[in-house]
Amino acid sequence: MKRIFFPERDPLERIKDFESVISEFDFDLAKKEADRCLQCPTKPCVSGCPVNINIPKFIKFLREGQIKKSYETIKEDNFLPSVCGRVCPQEKQCEAKCVFGKDAISIGKLEMFVGDIAIKNKWHKENVSIKIEDKKVAVIGSGPASLACAGEVIKSGINVDIFEALHRFGGVLVYGIPNFRLPKNIIEEEISVLISMGVNFHKDILIGRTISFEKILKEYDAVFIGTGAGFPKFLNIPGESYKGVFSANEFLTRVNLMYAYRDDYDTPIVRGKKAIVVGGGNTAVDAARTCLRLGYTDVYIVYRREEKDLPAREEELKHAREEGVSFRFLLEPKEIIGDNNGWMRSIKFSKMAIIGKDEKGKSIIKETPEFEFIDADTLIIAIGTTSNPVLKNVGLKLNEKGYIVVDENYRTSIDKVFAGGDIVTGSATVIEALGAGKKAGKNIVKILK
Repeated sequence: MKRIFFPERDPLERIKDFESVISEFDFDLAKKEADRCLQCPTKPCVSGCPVNINIPKFIKFLREGQIKKSYETIKEDNFLPSVCGRVCPQEKQCEAKCVFGKDAISIGKLEMFVGDIAIKNKWHKENVSIKIEDKKVAVIGSGPASLACAGEVIKSGINVDIFEALHRFGGVLVYGIPNFRLPKNIIEEEISVLISMGVNFHKDILIGRTISFEKILKEYDAVFIGTGAGFPKFLNIPGESYKGVFSANEFLTRVNLMYAYRDDYDTPIVRGKKAIVVGGGNTAVDAARTCLRLGYTDVYIVYRREEKDLPAREEELKHAREEGVSFRFLLEPKEIIGDNNGWMRSIKFSKMAIIGKDEKGKSIIKETPEFEFIDADTLIIAIGTTSNPVLKNVGLKLNEKGYIVVDENYRTSIDKVFAGGDIVTGSATVIEALGAGKKAGKNIVKILK
């Protein structure tokens, strides 16, 4: 049986705003998809989930109409179902293991549906009264790994203080993912649960600057570092300092966190006509689709390999094409050309040639002597991120890429300091960060108890 199509807003309408692409759907539609599940006794989908949600069980409860039990099943392993249902690459994880293959059960959509119903009915705020003990844990950063760690620690009765450098909580969920893909009210609702449980959130505090790391170590019984990998990589080519050139991190932060898309906020941002986004991941696609919503008429994603090598989610690529994003392949930027006023005007690209495939089937490319020039007034660089450098000089053992080294229990080289998420693994998925934070939180509790 073919998988159910879940309704989406018309592309020509949705690029006019930043509202969700996915249209709301009712229980009947969710049940139709849930009814396709074979309830495999071997549960192959569970093995594809980084936090091992009991997927057949939550789907069984859903199709029986027991949505609250379905939600409770998911929450046993996943702290943020409404978030993960929207942004996790299920097609490479749980759905990739489904016996239906290309017609895999839409696990992500069903998880999102259950999570959203829970928020509407306030189930996520039930049974949050907790007796707090004297011990306390500091959590640095408020992204998915940190939120999951805080949830595990607070439910055991241990005090938790979360320190966030920015003025809003949620980390990459807030500054990195556009509202049309992940509505901000969803994140705020999930964070409100932690607040009602007793977690103390502190914004505008940069550990290592506002408060020294040494002071945190002295005042807390344990520390979790979940600062992520939000430091952008650059092209390191001539002309990168021209106006109109952004890292994707800066661009998306200005739009998502500083409301550059709203008329009632005077957030500085370039609003041009033609934008080039260099890169092929989800961040590149997010940036390109954001440009369309800001009024750009021509938006291109330029990737140095072939189309089949694009690492972005299939669903996000589909949405981008529907909305009008164009793609160019086998081009690598070599120089940015600007005018006498300091604004970029064109990009010089080197044409690439395919010379083979690696062991994973990815194209092996090399530069050719040929070049191509593409005019544009905005260039967004989305070629990846690296570890945040703020806590690099506090004695933590780092690997060759600058990420924090931890053991199997997420303990770092400093006693009573733990770490998890992208600051340990490099850029990964939200659900993988949640899994790391949850396991680290359990180990913190085990030691402190």
